Amino acid sequence: MKDPMLELTHILQAVSFIDTPQQQIRFIVDSVSAAVNRDVCSLYRVNTKHEMELLISHGLQVNQPICIPAGKGLVGLVAKERHGLNLAIASAQSAYFYVQGTKEEQFNSFCGVPLVHHGEVVGVLVVQNKKAQVLSEQEEAFLLTLAAQLAFIMVNIPKSHDIGVKQNIRYKGIKSVEGIALGKALLCGLTQLSEVVDVHNDKPQESVQEWQKLLSQVQDDLINEQKSLGDNMSPSICSIFDAYHLLLSDVVLSEKIEEYIYDGFALPSAIKHGIYFFANHFKKMADPYLNARAEDIIHLGNKLIHIWKGGGKHASVEHKSPVILIGAQVSVSDIASIPSEFLAGIICFEGSSLSHTSILANAMGIPAVMGIGQIKNVDMHDFMIVDGNEAQVILQPSALLKKAYKRLIRQEQKVTIKLHSLKTLAAITLDHYEVELLTNTGLLADITPGVKSGAQGVGLYRTEIPFMVGDSFPSEDEQVRVYRRVFEAYEGKPVYMRTLDIGGDKQLPYFPIRHEDNPALGWRGIRFTLDNIQLLMTQVRAMLRASSGMKSLHILLPMVTSSHELTQFSIVLKDAYTQLQADGLSMHWPKVGIMIEVPAAVSQIPLWANRLDFISIGSNDLSQYLLALDRNNPHVADRYDHVHPAVIHEVYRTVQLAKQYQLPLSLCGEMASDPIAVVLLMGMGIQRLSMSAAKLPRIKWLIRNIEVQWAQQILADCLLLDDVDDIRCHIQQAMKDKGLQDMFKIDDRKMKRG
Repeated sequence: MKDPMLELTHILQAVSFIDTPQQQIRFIVDSVSAAVNRDVCSLYRVNTKHEMELLISHGLQVNQPICIPAGKGLVGLVAKERHGLNLAIASAQSAYFYVQGTKEEQFNSFCGVPLVHHGEVVGVLVVQNKKAQVLSEQEEAFLLTLAAQLAFIMVNIPKSHDIGVKQNIRYKGIKSVEGIALGKALLCGLTQLSEVVDVHNDKPQESVQEWQKLLSQVQDDLINEQKSLGDNMSPSICSIFDAYHLLLSDVVLSEKIEEYIYDGFALPSAIKHGIYFFANHFKKMADPYLNARAEDIIHLGNKLIHIWKGGGKHASVEHKSPVILIGAQVSVSDIASIPSEFLAGIICFEGSSLSHTSILANAMGIPAVMGIGQIKNVDMHDFMIVDGNEAQVILQPSALLKKAYKRLIRQEQKVTIKLHSLKTLAAITLDHYEVELLTNTGLLADITPGVKSGAQGVGLYRTEIPFMVGDSFPSEDEQVRVYRRVFEAYEGKPVYMRTLDIGGDKQLPYFPIRHEDNPALGWRGIRFTLDNIQLLMTQVRAMLRASSGMKSLHILLPMVTSSHELTQFSIVLKDAYTQLQADGLSMHWPKVGIMIEVPAAVSQIPLWANRLDFISIGSNDLSQYLLALDRNNPHVADRYDHVHPAVIHEVYRTVQLAKQYQLPLSLCGEMASDPIAVVLLMGMGIQRLSMSAAKLPRIKWLIRNIEVQWAQQILADCLLLDDVDDIRCHIQQAMKDKGLQDMFKIDDRKMKRG
């Protein structure tokens, strides 16, 4: 065969432009048959009965559905043994299984390779030939490599009875935020310039006319988008639209694209080269603000390509009905641009349950599903269902299915009403152990839900979110206005404000941190702010000014790993306080604590105890670093679990150290809202939990219906277990025995795997 890597690249590039999984697999089997010069290429899928179901074939005669019984035939053998099989004479093998009616007997050779997704065999790719000869090592390696890519397509192919049906198309993803949402799709993250393949043409005049028409269409489209957002647009979002209008009206941009057209490029190729020409100029500029304008140009180029491909007719969306944001990565700006009363759900092709988008959705109580893989057959305004409870997305739901899901929503609303009666009651156990429940927040839109849920304060205010929504660093006065509203909403209650925590999965659009091989271990948290001390000084001054006249402010430092960082921050805080005192501002000295999210911090608690007022366990990052699992990587998301034995033991050690050195302790992150984890935390003696407002009422109900002694016994049992599935199973059974299961949709994902 030709160069296998070139063949593979060609096939995968072409597949990326094909709309549906069915069309994709048809193209693949035809292309593979040609690439390895074999008569037959077939794709089998494992069905619910563990049979090998023939999905599609190039070369076999298929007049009816074909299923090879479980464990039978060479295809079944490949699936069972999970490795390839390369034979010159297939029929000579004892495992050979003839399928009637396919005329398979005329093909002698057989090569099958398994398709594996998240450790499970989901299908088998087979090639056959009349001539009795095995595939070469190069050809077999080509099939193995392609099969690894094909597995991701396989999981999104509708079941056999759904093929050809345009209703109830289901996509499975990663559980992010529980709940159910029905609404119309609003696409985020448009077609990428990088996907455009260079194509030449010999009709430049026609392409120039097409460009002028497209330019006018995009300008009209931007105006319509601004009108649809109306008064809900923040100044930062307005400035983005202004930048787009300026770029589109710049004659130099238009002339450059026309220049590429006259050089022989088709319109999309000319747009790509023209946009990249100007973007690269901005990227070379030393000024961070001008450098970041390259992103604006790239985004505009993506929009031009999207509308050229036919996306323009759906560009405007009036937010007068429930909206479901869907895209590869739904951004903070996307979320902030939709009025909260109309934002029903979020779907991301990429990401995990602990990606930043997922955390934001959780904070706002918006049903969300992550990591569902690329969906190509969805368009703007398509009606869809987000089932966060089962981590699935349903396109084009039937009337019957809509009715069933609406019934589930009504049931959930009844539970919510029941839980609302707990708002003014304390989170106190049956044996009189009281727990303080606080809320996580970061968006102003998320302040009210916490108050309504009965939160006793803010356990984690993510100050980076106002930074991420804008297109430049917010001024001190801007920060004061935002922070002041938080203090006023929770007057008389503690507010734990975390200093700017960017880096890793949280990037600022106007100050991106690039060229880090491992961002999670890179320039983030306190490391970033101490290196940009002017930003930290401005933020600390804003916190102090906003909390003037109140005793609510608690400052949280993220990613602390050394005493030097504590010393440096103390100097900044003292300087900021002294400056504001000199200006005549009356304020209280804030309490200062650190996030326990890096394992190195746990061991240093005894050394830092006399320098800290409190500590807060950041369970998301602590779990990630202890398990060496990237929480945003969908390939390993299923292995991440905050009740892993290593996490439980380290959290327990932290709690014991805090008690020994009389340091007030709280815990935030997803662990605080997972009922199974909360049972363990109650057993450890934690008395302060911070979580999203949406999760708070259920956790309060749980605490009010258990005894600490019961939780302590469960903790003792689980500290002896070495498997996360066993831990979840043990606690789930204990909760069922106590009659607690009806209030919780307990995540039994790990149990099923075990």
